[in-house]
Amino acid sequence: QVQLVESGGGLVQAGGSQRLSCTASGLTFSNNAMGWFRQAPGKEREFVARISQSGSITSYGDSVKGRFTISRDNAKNMVTLQMDTLNPEDTAVYYCAAVEAVIGSAISSAYDYWGQGTQVTVSS
Repeated sequence: QVQLVESGGGLVQAGGSQRLSCTASGLTFSNNAMGWFRQAPGKEREFVARISQSGSITSYGDSVKGRFTISRDNAKNMVTLQMDTLNPEDTAVYYCAAVEAVIGSAISSAYDYWGQGTQVTVSS
């Protein structure tokens, strides 16, 4: 049974940083591309970042480019999202996702497995 478990969410002040982690089990992690998405109340799920199987390829959504960094540790079955210079518009539930591919898509429907999400709230 595949499980993706996010951690690291919480309340942070605007301008601050937060680091999210996602630990995977039940799959061959190094065969999976990983992605982070977020969803704010009343809004559609939004692409945040993606990373290839090896970690050599990354890409970001326009709203987080230059502020967020995705990385992975295949030995630990973990993908992380370092979020810097946070602003209230970053408030959302953040989800990690996995798909068995060299690199995933920016489209959420392309992913096969999802975590339960972790809430990030940025106060002004």
